[in-house]
Amino acid sequence: MKYLLLILTLLASPALAVQPDEVLDDPALEARARALGQELRCVVCQGENIDESNAGIARDLRLLVRERLVQGESDQEILDFVVARYGEYVLMRPTLSGANLILYIAGPVLLLLALLIGGVYFRRRAKAPDSAALSAEEQARLDQIMKE
Repeated sequence: MKYLLLILTLLASPALAVQPDEVLDDPALEARARALGQELRCVVCQGENIDESNAGIARDLRLLVRERLVQGESDQEILDFVVARYGEYVLMRPTLSGANLILYIAGPVLLLLALLIGGVYFRRRAKAPDSAALSAEEQARLDQIMKE
Protein backbone atom coordinates (compact mmCIF):
# COMPACT_ATOMS: atom_id res chain seq x y z
CA MET A 1 0.00 0.00 0.00
CA LYS A 2 2.87 2.39 0.81
CA TYR A 3 4.45 1.77 -2.57
CA LEU A 4 1.19 2.42 -4.37
CA LEU A 5 0.76 5.67 -2.47
CA LEU A 6 4.36 6.67 -3.28
CA ILE A 7 3.87 5.93 -6.98
CA LEU A 8 0.61 7.92 -7.09
CA THR A 9 2.28 10.84 -5.33
CA LEU A 10 5.15 10.85 -7.82
CA LEU A 11 2.77 10.65 -10.77
CA ALA A 12 0.64 13.47 -9.41
CA SER A 13 3.58 15.83 -8.84
CA PRO A 14 4.09 18.43 -11.57
CA ALA A 15 6.71 17.67 -14.17
CA LEU A 16 8.80 20.33 -15.83
CA ALA A 17 8.01 20.84 -19.48
CA VAL A 18 11.64 20.84 -20.58
CA GLN A 19 12.09 17.70 -22.65
CA PRO A 20 15.24 15.56 -22.41
CA ASP A 21 16.19 16.39 -26.01
CA GLU A 22 16.25 20.10 -25.09
CA VAL A 23 18.75 19.80 -22.23
CA LEU A 24 22.22 21.17 -22.96
CA ASP A 25 25.34 19.12 -22.22
CA ASP A 26 27.07 22.00 -20.44
CA PRO A 27 25.53 22.36 -16.93
CA ALA A 28 26.42 26.07 -16.75
CA LEU A 29 24.64 26.83 -20.03
CA GLU A 30 21.69 24.68 -18.97
CA ALA A 31 21.41 26.63 -15.71
CA ARG A 32 21.43 29.90 -17.67
CA ALA A 33 18.80 28.50 -20.06
CA ARG A 34 16.59 27.52 -17.11
CA ALA A 35 17.00 30.97 -15.56
CA LEU A 36 16.07 32.63 -18.86
CA GLY A 37 13.15 30.23 -19.23
CA GLN A 38 11.82 31.44 -15.87
CA GLU A 39 11.99 35.07 -17.06
CA LEU A 40 10.11 34.53 -20.33
CA ARG A 41 6.32 34.15 -20.47
CA CYS A 42 4.66 31.65 -22.76
CA VAL A 43 2.77 33.76 -25.29
CA VAL A 44 -0.20 31.38 -25.48
CA CYS A 45 -0.47 30.39 -21.81
CA GLN A 46 -1.74 32.68 -19.08
CA GLY A 47 0.93 33.49 -16.50
CA GLU A 48 3.11 30.47 -17.24
CA ASN A 49 6.79 30.74 -18.10
CA ILE A 50 8.30 28.88 -21.04
CA ASP A 51 10.18 26.51 -18.73
CA GLU A 52 6.91 25.11 -17.33
CA SER A 53 4.69 25.32 -20.39
CA ASN A 54 3.94 22.39 -22.69
CA ALA A 55 2.80 24.61 -25.57
CA GLY A 56 4.56 24.28 -28.91
CA ILE A 57 5.59 27.94 -28.97
CA ALA A 58 7.14 27.54 -25.51
CA ARG A 59 9.20 24.61 -26.80
CA ASP A 60 10.31 26.71 -29.76
CA LEU A 61 11.33 29.53 -27.42
CA ARG A 62 13.23 27.13 -25.15
CA LEU A 63 15.12 25.79 -28.18
CA LEU A 64 15.78 29.34 -29.41
CA VAL A 65 17.19 30.36 -26.02
CA ARG A 66 19.44 27.30 -25.87
CA GLU A 67 20.59 27.78 -29.47
CA ARG A 68 21.58 31.39 -28.82
CA LEU A 69 23.34 30.45 -25.57
CA VAL A 70 25.42 27.90 -27.47
CA GLN A 71 26.27 30.64 -30.00
CA GLY A 72 27.73 32.65 -27.11
CA GLU A 73 25.14 35.40 -26.72
CA SER A 74 24.64 37.03 -23.34
CA ASP A 75 21.42 36.70 -21.36
CA GLN A 76 20.51 40.33 -22.09
CA GLU A 77 21.07 39.89 -25.83
CA ILE A 78 18.76 36.88 -25.84
CA LEU A 79 16.08 38.74 -23.85
CA ASP A 80 16.38 41.75 -26.19
CA PHE A 81 15.96 39.50 -29.23
CA VAL A 82 12.87 37.77 -27.82
CA VAL A 83 11.33 41.11 -26.76
CA ALA A 84 11.99 42.58 -30.22
CA ARG A 85 10.25 39.57 -31.74
CA TYR A 86 7.27 39.12 -29.38
CA GLY A 87 6.98 42.42 -27.50
CA GLU A 88 7.34 43.20 -23.80
CA TYR A 89 4.42 40.93 -22.95
CA VAL A 90 6.84 38.00 -23.17
CA LEU A 91 8.73 39.21 -20.06
CA MET A 92 7.51 37.87 -16.72
CA ARG A 93 8.77 41.12 -15.13
CA PRO A 94 8.16 43.98 -17.62
CA THR A 95 10.43 47.01 -17.55
CA LEU A 96 9.46 50.21 -15.74
CA SER A 97 9.32 52.48 -18.77
CA GLY A 98 6.81 53.97 -21.17
CA ALA A 99 3.26 52.70 -20.90
CA ASN A 100 4.27 50.18 -18.23
CA LEU A 101 5.36 53.01 -15.95
CA ILE A 102 1.91 54.59 -16.28
CA LEU A 103 0.28 51.28 -15.35
CA TYR A 104 2.51 50.83 -12.30
CA ILE A 105 1.91 54.38 -11.05
CA ALA A 106 -1.82 54.63 -11.86
CA GLY A 107 -2.98 52.31 -9.07
CA PRO A 108 -1.33 54.11 -6.14
CA VAL A 109 -2.21 57.53 -7.58
CA LEU A 110 -5.88 56.58 -7.93
CA LEU A 111 -5.90 55.17 -4.39
CA LEU A 112 -4.45 58.41 -2.99
CA LEU A 113 -6.94 60.45 -5.01
CA ALA A 114 -9.86 58.37 -3.68
CA LEU A 115 -8.59 58.79 -0.10
CA LEU A 116 -8.28 62.54 -0.61
CA ILE A 117 -11.79 62.85 -2.05
CA GLY A 118 -13.19 60.68 0.75
CA GLY A 119 -11.43 62.78 3.39
CA VAL A 120 -12.77 66.04 1.96
CA TYR A 121 -16.28 64.59 1.74
CA PHE A 122 -16.33 63.40 5.36
CA ARG A 123 -14.86 66.68 6.64
CA ARG A 124 -17.53 68.70 4.89
CA ARG A 125 -20.22 66.33 6.11
CA ALA A 126 -19.01 66.64 9.71
CA LYS A 127 -19.04 70.46 9.49
CA ALA A 128 -22.55 70.61 8.00
CA PRO A 129 -24.90 72.60 10.27
CA ASP A 130 -27.55 70.71 12.18
CA SER A 131 -31.07 71.21 10.97
CA ALA A 132 -32.65 74.17 12.75
CA ALA A 133 -35.33 73.45 15.33
CA LEU A 134 -38.89 74.42 14.49
CA SER A 135 -40.17 77.70 15.78
CA ALA A 136 -43.18 77.69 18.14
CA GLU A 137 -45.47 78.76 15.32
CA GLU A 138 -44.16 75.97 13.01
CA GLN A 139 -44.47 73.40 15.79
CA ALA A 140 -48.11 74.40 16.41
CA ARG A 141 -48.88 74.12 12.71
CA LEU A 142 -47.22 70.69 12.57
CA ASP A 143 -49.21 69.49 15.59
CA GLN A 144 -52.41 70.70 13.93
CA ILE A 145 -51.61 68.83 10.71
CA MET A 146 -50.79 65.68 12.65
CA LYS A 147 -54.13 65.74 14.50
CA GLU A 148 -56.11 65.88 11.24
